[in-house]
Amino acid sequence: MAGSTSNFLQIIRSPLRLKLFFLKHLPMALIAGLRVPNANDEQASVSVSLNYLTKNPFRSIYFACLAMAAELSTGILAMNAIEQTGHKFSVLVVELKAEFTKKAVGKITFQSNDGAAMISTVEGCLQNNEAGKVAATSIGKNEAGEVVAEFEIRWSFKPKQF
Repeated sequence: MAGSTSNFLQIIRSPLRLKLFFLKHLPMALIAGLRVPNANDEQASVSVSLNYLTKNPFRSIYFACLAMAAELSTGILAMNAIEQTGHKFSVLVVELKAEFTKKAVGKITFQSNDGAAMISTVEGCLQNNEAGKVAATSIGKNEAGEVVAEFEIRWSFKPKQF
């Protein structure tokens, strides 16, 4: 499965198709101005910038906007892994852990490198015909390359019956 470009990744890589995807499936991502600078089978990056809609009273990016960008960086990998199987799954975020280490100002880019783990988990679910879970990490860095937040998002996958 790995190595082929899925239709989902083609949508994510096209700015217009990404906006339409956000409009249909994730309108808050469109409103917050999330961008996807990189997405492939192995990793995905999502950026969020400090602006009027993403700010908090402390002149930094609201933590929920940071969580949205972090979750999307792992969610892209999850959706890509599922699409590559050609099967339908029930998918759910079952746990989220976050650590904030620096004030989030400017543009923050979250990157997850857990595409292989997502693919392996989804394939294992199909082979065993049972639910599986995987924890994906997304690290957010500012424009200076400093880590501002780290999220661990645990995804649950369950193949749907045919």
